[in-house]
Amino acid sequence: MISLRPYLYRALIDWIVDNGRTPHMVVDCGVPDVDAPAEYAKGGKLTLNISAAAVRNFSVGERRVSFDCRFQGRSRHISVPVGAVVGLYAKETGMGMGFEVDRGETAPATTPQKPAQRPKLTLVK
Repeated sequence: MISLRPYLYRALIDWIVDNGRTPHMVVDCGVPDVDAPAEYAKGGKLTLNISAAAVRNFSVGERRVSFDCRFQGRSRHISVPVGAVVGLYAKETGMGMGFEVDRGETAPATTPQKPAQRPKLTLVK
């Protein structure tokens, strides 16, 4: 099944940039396979400036978001699963969208599925 998250992420980032704002991405460092400097995280969440001036080689793929940036003068490659993105927002206004974390866990076929719940939006500051 194709995930729509990467398309939504790209649309939100474009919306933020088109409005002259600075896009920031919040990542849950507790999700498996997150390649980001967790030592800068607060409460297990890492906030990253993903503006064109702050990153290079930015890519939103079907499964991962990746880019190159600097932390305290050291070059780092960041690569996170799309399900680890907790939110995307504009730094100046705080407007954006929050997401539920997808840890990539799948339930066995014999486990009954929960009824679908309404999506929740969370304000990320």
